[in-house]
Amino acid sequence: MSSFLTHHGVVIALVCAAAALVYGAVTSRALLALSPGNERMRSISLAVQEGARAYLNRQYTTIAGVGVVLFIVLIPVQNIRVAIGFAIGGLLSAAAGYIGMNVSVRANARVAESARSGVSRALAVAFRGGAVTGLLVVGLALLGVAGYYGVLTAIAGESQRHAVDALIGLGFGGSLISVFARLGGGIFTKAADVGADLVGKIEAGIPEDDPRNPAVIADNVGDNVGDCAGMAADLFETYAVTAVAVMLLGVLLFNQQSAVALFPLVLGAVSIVASIIGTFAVRSRAGNVERALYQGLILSGGLAALAFIPVTYWMMRNVTLKTGGAAPHWWKFYLCSLIGIGVTACLFVITDYYTSTRFSPVKKISRASQTGHATNIIQGLAGGAQATAAPAIVIAMGILGSWKLAGGGANGIYGIGVAVMAQLSLTGLIVALDAFGPITDNAGGIAEMADLPQEVRDVTDPLDAVGNTTKAVTKGYAIGSAALAALVLFNAFERELSDRHVSADFSIGNPAVLIGLLVGGMMVYLFASLAIEAVGRAGGAVVEEVRRQFREKPGIMDGTEMPEYGAAVGLVTRAAQREMILPSLIPIVFTFVVGLISVEALGGLLIGVIVVGLFVAISMTAGGGAWDNAKKLIEDGAYGGKGSEAHAASVTGDTVGDPYKDTAGPAINPMIKVANIVALLIIPIIT
Repeated sequence: MSSFLTHHGVVIALVCAAAALVYGAVTSRALLALSPGNERMRSISLAVQEGARAYLNRQYTTIAGVGVVLFIVLIPVQNIRVAIGFAIGGLLSAAAGYIGMNVSVRANARVAESARSGVSRALAVAFRGGAVTGLLVVGLALLGVAGYYGVLTAIAGESQRHAVDALIGLGFGGSLISVFARLGGGIFTKAADVGADLVGKIEAGIPEDDPRNPAVIADNVGDNVGDCAGMAADLFETYAVTAVAVMLLGVLLFNQQSAVALFPLVLGAVSIVASIIGTFAVRSRAGNVERALYQGLILSGGLAALAFIPVTYWMMRNVTLKTGGAAPHWWKFYLCSLIGIGVTACLFVITDYYTSTRFSPVKKISRASQTGHATNIIQGLAGGAQATAAPAIVIAMGILGSWKLAGGGANGIYGIGVAVMAQLSLTGLIVALDAFGPITDNAGGIAEMADLPQEVRDVTDPLDAVGNTTKAVTKGYAIGSAALAALVLFNAFERELSDRHVSADFSIGNPAVLIGLLVGGMMVYLFASLAIEAVGRAGGAVVEEVRRQFREKPGIMDGTEMPEYGAAVGLVTRAAQREMILPSLIPIVFTFVVGLISVEALGGLLIGVIVVGLFVAISMTAGGGAWDNAKKLIEDGAYGGKGSEAHAASVTGDTVGDPYKDTAGPAINPMIKVANIVALLIIPIIT
């Protein structure tokens, strides 16, 4: 079996990747066969579909222009193999987001219609819509990495080392799409949300998702392009980049290059099977939506943990180090994989605690809202900062445990890589949980705009509340995996330098390293500030547009005139495309320039980006999620309910938290990895 896996690991990975794609196709067909409801529901859903398609078409056109330039640059900097890998990674990442988003925007009306039959039915439809995106992400990522590796080694006759080097380009392509998708989608969704809330809820006093609000369609479009397409691109690149980084470390450290190169691919393959099985466990008979969603994730994680035992035994039990001697015992690598799954579980529990309406942090923000807007903001900022402590400790313990188990030193970093690959084994279901959020949010919006009976909203509202929490916990997972993946990439950067006989001192006592640390930390704050500023400007433009329509069309409020939904969608689309360019170039330009000046400063920059980025991303996403759910807690009747002073303060907090949790915070994940991959790619120039 060991020989079989070593010789046929690529085939196994491709078969399992194909299974994920088949699952997505079959589920999509079954989903789209369901009724999308009455004519009004269909027209609203169609408007959201058209807006989302128009935005993504424009976004990918913009990215394509940047991508063509980088493709050409990569040929002399690296080689044509790396450039082709870059194109493959970009195309597959874009496809995962685009196809998944198209399913999500069609699932929304079907969830609203299914809500007439109760929670269980609506939950099943919403989750299946999210599962299509989730399985597409892992399927296309594994297809790209395993397929290109197989072509390079089996057909082109490249060595494992050269093949893995070419795969770094594939990771860069995925990362480029990710940072643009996360940032552009985040600017779109939060500009529309902020503009709709400020004028609709606060000035006009109309409910959320009221069809009289000219920005309501743009808001619903934003949920999909920001969370569905954005998260899909984010975790596609994390999955692909981590697999490539672990493969690279393996061929640098061990003699059995075929086995260690294929090991992460086979881990990913068996995890896809576990994820597909896990989707069938998501069902609710008692109305407990969160439990239904998480039981699928738990089953998938348990099955993956069991499957890792034979895979690790067969592929890692006889590997030897290039430095001489045997590698750590295979079961230590298996324990590293368990640590990765354990870190994921801990990050889920911690993020849930800091963002769910059931626990103290969110209740504190709601309670603070009673004394005004300022106290709401103060408590929200404090909660976001506090939310960084526990994840940092969990990640640190995970790093230490897997590093020690794998023998410490460079070998220990490979153990960390195995842990991260195991952590990413749950990517399929985690993306499904994230996409579940905007689908249920849109379903509630359609129910409101189509004036469906209250019993439908009584089903969609609880699903939307759970979707808010799942979006928050999946962002916590994405940030944790991004930091660990970046650590593995940084070590690959060190190993590549060593392989080229470049001596570099990355100690804090080196002034060049300290300068790099400062620049890296500055990059994170500059990137986040530009992203938040972009939301503010675009949101302000939406406010003016909504005010204009209310002023020029007074019949909107009494229902005798229709709002111009397309005007708001077009405005936000143009603003998001314009605003996303400058921040997206920060991790590319700064990394390249610093690398030209000093290799040691570049190493410091990467460390600074990883450490500062981790804390800023967690504080923003957790704090923003808590602000959002504090508002929902008050809207459910706490502290005076809707229309109270506490509610007005909570709306302000939620508005401030929107660009934190859905724009700047999540976009830091790909930004961290883009900087690390660019550093790897420019090594031939700077050494």
